Amino acid sequence: MPITPDQQAEIDALRAQPTQTLRATAPGIEGHLYKAYEVLDHGFVRVIDYMGDDSAIVQAARVSYGAGTKHVSNDAGLIRYLMRHWHSTPFEMCEIKLHVKLPVFVARQWIRHRTANVNEYSARYSILDREFYIPAPEHLAAQSTVNNQGRGEVLQGEEAERVLRLLRDDAMRSYDHYEQMLSQDGQQGLARELARMNLPANVYTQWYWKTDLHNLFHFLRLRADAHAQYEIRVYAEAIAAIVADWVPLAHAAFEDYRMGGATLSAKALDCIRRMIRGEQVTQETSGMSKGEWREFEGIIR
Repeated sequence: MPITPDQQAEIDALRAQPTQTLRATAPGIEGHLYKAYEVLDHGFVRVIDYMGDDSAIVQAARVSYGAGTKHVSNDAGLIRYLMRHWHSTPFEMCEIKLHVKLPVFVARQWIRHRTANVNEYSARYSILDREFYIPAPEHLAAQSTVNNQGRGEVLQGEEAERVLRLLRDDAMRSYDHYEQMLSQDGQQGLARELARMNLPANVYTQWYWKTDLHNLFHFLRLRADAHAQYEIRVYAEAIAAIVADWVPLAHAAFEDYRMGGATLSAKALDCIRRMIRGEQVTQETSGMSKGEWREFEGIIR
């Protein structure tokens, strides 16, 4: 169960007591406040708080750049200009705080995004729940033969059943031992901070994660990408859907310039210019390595 009865009661109570405020609010995200959106088999994402909206980005930019942006006549145009030219500070005027429940191995990927404030559930003080991420059969894949970081073909038949059985059995066995070590029935019981080291990386943890929009967009660009690991990508996709309602103009610019756009090297641009002039350009005449050329073809084809 992603949400406990106590958590649901807290959510219901918070949503039942709206309060008046003089601060700027974003109607699109107000509807998301406190709600839990299920991710994976036991995880969720929910918005706890936020600050700013599209107008806050525009306000900050016009203060910072003054007359330099007066030729941009509307908010959408200005935000697109800021995104196009890789400005960062105006987007940092917006912040969001999320409550996330996720497997430990996903959290260890996620924490690599260091430009955030994080407070994680502590297994030194509390006992973790018996909840583990077990992949759905369609996400149980072999190692890719072309990508050392990725997955290949989905496992089938007896092999898939064997792997799923091992994952479940190992998770349950480790938790049984965790409980046995903690138990004070006829023994002192091992300290929680030591007993936790026996738990596998697919056990669930929770944290509060607060970041600004500039760094959140960087997170989404990497983790909502099709090449990201599925288990973190689905969290990024859930967050992206919330961001689209929170700052629709900024999100549209982000989708256009970051998710849908491409960064080209000087050599790649030179190849495109040569192609436009009608020249036949190959990897051998491009000045690029085979890997660069393969990526370049993926962009222009």
